[in-house]
Amino acid sequence: MRRKLLAGTAAASAAVASLQSYWSVRRLQQTRTPTASVHEPMPVAGGHQRVALVLNPSKLQADITRALVEQACSDAGWEPPLVLETTIGDPGTGQAERALDAGVDVVIAAGGDGTVRAVAQALAHRPAALGLLPLGTGNLLVRNLGLPYNDIAGCLRLALHGYERRIDMARITLRNDSTHTSSEQPFLVMGGVGFDASVVADAKQDLKDKFGWLAYSEAGVRHLPGRRRRISISLDGQPPQSRKVRSLLVANCGKLPAGVDFVPNAMIDDGYLDVVVLSPRSLVGWTWMAAKILLRHSGVIPVISYYRAREVTVWSGDPIDTQLDGDASGSTTSLTARVDPGALMVRVPASAPGPSGSTSVLPSDLQRRWQRLLRRS
Repeated sequence: MRRKLLAGTAAASAAVASLQSYWSVRRLQQTRTPTASVHEPMPVAGGHQRVALVLNPSKLQADITRALVEQACSDAGWEPPLVLETTIGDPGTGQAERALDAGVDVVIAAGGDGTVRAVAQALAHRPAALGLLPLGTGNLLVRNLGLPYNDIAGCLRLALHGYERRIDMARITLRNDSTHTSSEQPFLVMGGVGFDASVVADAKQDLKDKFGWLAYSEAGVRHLPGRRRRISISLDGQPPQSRKVRSLLVANCGKLPAGVDFVPNAMIDDGYLDVVVLSPRSLVGWTWMAAKILLRHSGVIPVISYYRAREVTVWSGDPIDTQLDGDASGSTTSLTARVDPGALMVRVPASAPGPSGSTSVLPSDLQRRWQRLLRRS
């Protein structure tokens, strides 16, 4: 009888402690101010521009993209673009620095999100603007800025003759106590640890080449049965709180492919990062979470929580997978992500971004030329 009483008391104490920890994490203290307004895009100044193209040559449309940019500069009466190809050893940062040294006005990143992130690292707080030509699988920043992600010619026209606005970027320090290594990298859209990072790392390249971002769905199904991991989270220097999670994401902006608005209130220029904690325990939890995201339900559910902060630090007892903007970035035992407000000047459409991919671009000579190049290739 006494054993049962002690066991019941211990179980009750554990339940109370768990519940207290759960609610304390849900009430993580943070300094929050009203979300800043989206900065209005401003027209690009007319006249001659010096253009650099940082091109990932491994992309299928690399050659015709290069030809299109060269022709567009010629049509505008400008000098030929400075074309710099990425390499395995340097995915774009060194090339962008060379372009800056040459005094260009705009550096166009033609590749996937990894190329964009590498170019942005060099352009942060520099006078040259970033142009975007989406040749990758996810093209996440392009979608979040409202560019026509399925229209290379339209994106080029905006990169050369569109509007400009400043956006935030994030900087993350990844540390691994097991290997005694650390690194600091930027990201522009979203970084994560846990389930999402494992999916990114395990997506099959042949499926990505054939089906694009849908390839991640196949990897996601294979990783659904995994277990939650215990991590500690601190927002803006507040005391850390413990939580069992499947995934934690730090978002600079919130749109994903297929029009999914994963973090509805995230803004790319408000000086904050949005932290999303996912903690489903079963298929029911995943379904509940998916329904909330896809249906944009505003109610609170216990398997997904949202916070906002200028800085977030995460600790894990064992190494855990990470990803940055859809690229695997190794495993970590702790990380710190900070917002870098207004770090980048980006070429964008005239209107503020709406639903993913909502911006339309009217037919132009660039589009017709792009279509002719596609037919020839």
